[in-house]
Amino acid sequence: MPSESVTPASFVPTASAISRALKRAESGVTLDAVEAETLMHARAGDLERLLVAASRVRDAGLAKAGRPGVITYSRKVFIPVTHLCQDRCHYCAFVKTPAQLAREGKAMFMSPDEILEVARQGAELGCKEVLFTLGDRPEARWPEAAEWLDANGYDSTIAYLRAMAIRIMEETGLLVHMNPGVMTWEEIQRLKPVSPSMGMMLETTSTRLFTEKGQAHFGSPDKDPVVRLRVIEDAGRSNVPFTTGLLLGIGESYADRVEGLFAIRAAARRHGHIQEVIIQNFRSKMSTAMMRRDDLPLDEYIAAVAVSRLVLGPAARLQTPPNLTDETELALLVRAGIDDWGGVSPLTPDHVNPERPWPNIDELARLTGAAGFTLRERLTVHPHYVRAEEPWLDPRLLPHVRALADTGGLAVEGRVPTGLPWQEPDPEWLGSGRVNLHTEIDTVGRATDRRSDFEDVYGDWSELREKVGRDRAGAMGVAGTRGSGDPAVHAALLRAESDPAGLSDGEYLALLGAEGGDLDALAGLADRIRREVNGDGIGYVVNRNINFTNVCYTGCRFCAFAQRRTDADAFTLSMKQVGDRVDEAWMIGATEICMQGGIHPDLPGTAYFDLAREVKARQPQMHLHAFSPMEIVNGATRTGLSYAEFLSEAKSAGLDTIPGTAAEILDDDVRWILTKGKLPASAWIEIVTTAHRLGIRSSSTMMYGHVDNPSHWVGHLRTLSRIQDETGGFTEFVLLPFVHANSPVYLAGVARPGPTAQENRAVHAVARLMLHGRIDHIQTSWVKLGTEGTQLMLQGGADDVGGTLMEETISRMAGADNGSEKTVDELEELARGIGRHAYQRTTTYGTPSEERRAVARAHASTGYASTGKSLKLLPLEVAQAR
Repeated sequence: MPSESVTPASFVPTASAISRALKRAESGVTLDAVEAETLMHARAGDLERLLVAASRVRDAGLAKAGRPGVITYSRKVFIPVTHLCQDRCHYCAFVKTPAQLAREGKAMFMSPDEILEVARQGAELGCKEVLFTLGDRPEARWPEAAEWLDANGYDSTIAYLRAMAIRIMEETGLLVHMNPGVMTWEEIQRLKPVSPSMGMMLETTSTRLFTEKGQAHFGSPDKDPVVRLRVIEDAGRSNVPFTTGLLLGIGESYADRVEGLFAIRAAARRHGHIQEVIIQNFRSKMSTAMMRRDDLPLDEYIAAVAVSRLVLGPAARLQTPPNLTDETELALLVRAGIDDWGGVSPLTPDHVNPERPWPNIDELARLTGAAGFTLRERLTVHPHYVRAEEPWLDPRLLPHVRALADTGGLAVEGRVPTGLPWQEPDPEWLGSGRVNLHTEIDTVGRATDRRSDFEDVYGDWSELREKVGRDRAGAMGVAGTRGSGDPAVHAALLRAESDPAGLSDGEYLALLGAEGGDLDALAGLADRIRREVNGDGIGYVVNRNINFTNVCYTGCRFCAFAQRRTDADAFTLSMKQVGDRVDEAWMIGATEICMQGGIHPDLPGTAYFDLAREVKARQPQMHLHAFSPMEIVNGATRTGLSYAEFLSEAKSAGLDTIPGTAAEILDDDVRWILTKGKLPASAWIEIVTTAHRLGIRSSSTMMYGHVDNPSHWVGHLRTLSRIQDETGGFTEFVLLPFVHANSPVYLAGVARPGPTAQENRAVHAVARLMLHGRIDHIQTSWVKLGTEGTQLMLQGGADDVGGTLMEETISRMAGADNGSEKTVDELEELARGIGRHAYQRTTTYGTPSEERRAVARAHASTGYASTGKSLKLLPLEVAQAR
């Protein structure tokens, strides 16, 4: 083995620099990037000191984890589902072309029977994990791959893997670890219910290896470091236990290695999802472009492993593949700080490195013992996540994981897996929890001020506080408020008189900063335009909100609505309770049911269709306005349908329109802070535009006044304008001031306490201007602003107050105190208070039938809450009309 490094180094540190860095490592001080790179050069005596420091950190982590002196491995089978790949990595001997497979008499993919046969053999040998070995998205490069998938009923490799994972669990009991390479956010959602853990090697952050001809990753689209880092982030946002790591010796520099480690550490700190980090050494292979490159020198590899331990810290699980190092040298890896050997198979070879056989497991246990440690078997998902269960493990996987895990979260050694059914939970999941919303949360309030797992879910906010503070300070100079008489405001107002929707972003920003007399002038202009478009009527719809569950595990940082199943404020309605609420709403004149809920971990994707059918079965003429884009993603993911297919099925079941909620601010930087990127802006846009193309109209919304600034509002309105120009599908624009009181992002000191009075007036008025000629109706929220605030918005561009609601759980749990219901009389009185008249409308701004208006008038003063849910209060003629 060569003694010289084959890896380019950014610099060669002096002996004194290495000594200083070693002293800091030995003192337990956190290393910076320069110190970490310096220690990558440690050799001989310096390397010995480095190993001692790394071992100390590892041992402390294992002690804290409750398993001192234990090194783990996973007993698994490796199944090469396909050798096809769209990438051209220069060191890979695994990938083949369709022509090569044809010459060998092999199909493009292993068949289900072939896959299951390997899995069964593995289960008989006590294996508990299947790792699919395959190339990245082969159908993107090879028509033969796409043809095979289509002929067998699958639209993608991901879909095939998902189906095989279900069959493997049901027929063998083995758990599947998914590592199909680069995945989209939506694909991660599809795979999470069938795979306790997922993985993808980062390999390197070096763009040079990806962009320069002749380098290891040139011509491999999935090896763009930006793309791979995005996958790691998306996995974290989705609460997926994730394996990643670095591949060393493929042409990267020491600085690249350190940059990769710091990127992985940062993602782990943000999300807590990195279950293990693999540090893998390059081994040259015959018949590859890099076959003449020397293997990574052992001392260089050992130093890199030790530095990885120091950078990643004691809580990280650090793995090195035992077959890529000579057995006599494994003790060095242990001394360098590793605590896991990864997957070892008693049945199948390492298909990526077939020239390097797995060590016998008994021999590996002996070698581990000789290094002073005990070898223990783990599952594909590491113990921390096994013990925590939700939200890390989908409820459908829990019986499979529990069947193989001991009380500490490790594997029950010697246990032979057996098949268990995997299926969507029965709709009977509906019905648990407290359900009398209209008499408790909507009138009395919350039982607790926050969900019980607040600290675990939301963690350390310091990084976000700093980021939001910097962004807010930078935005003040651009979009700060302006005093009366500001020339920029006057100029923008003058232009807006003749062309309200034609101003520049800078001019709209000037208007959003208007104060005093300028603000009055802006509101006056918006009010005149509102009158020209809509007259003096103020619209409202007689409707009922039904939040069918507030159990939600997405962990959005702004949401005070979401609860765990065991929380005091958790509720889930049964299908009958939903239907009864529909009947009650119809009996007092409602024309619309607005229905949304949390992303319940037990919610089957088909439940959305069942809910729609229940509404229409109870009241066929009731308009169903339901399911936010986030719910549509959840439903499509769980059913395996595309967005278009899911929406078409929902429409057939009774869905009429969708609420354009979950938009928050359509800027991914803001969305990351608010929601951890749960629903990227692009996904929201795709779902809404897909709905519009299918004839399903939607509202549009913007939640403002949290970590955003006026430039985000202008960008959001521009996006909505572009969508409306394309589809014409928006019925109205709803402005939603941030309600801060119980919101995690506010309680943590990141968000501000909602918008100011000036901002409320300005953004309503500017929305009227910017959306002129595109979206005619601007809705203001009486729930969030109260009567006086609503009236002020109606005098500055808004023309609609939304619905009577009857119950409104989301805003109430966030801390809004303006009630949960307004009667028809109260809404009409609100309009009379500013010299206007209110009129009842339908969801899509039509005129309700005479019968519906008559029933609503019969209950104009009583509403729903006053009836005590008694239908006996209905006039006889109304009851007969029903």
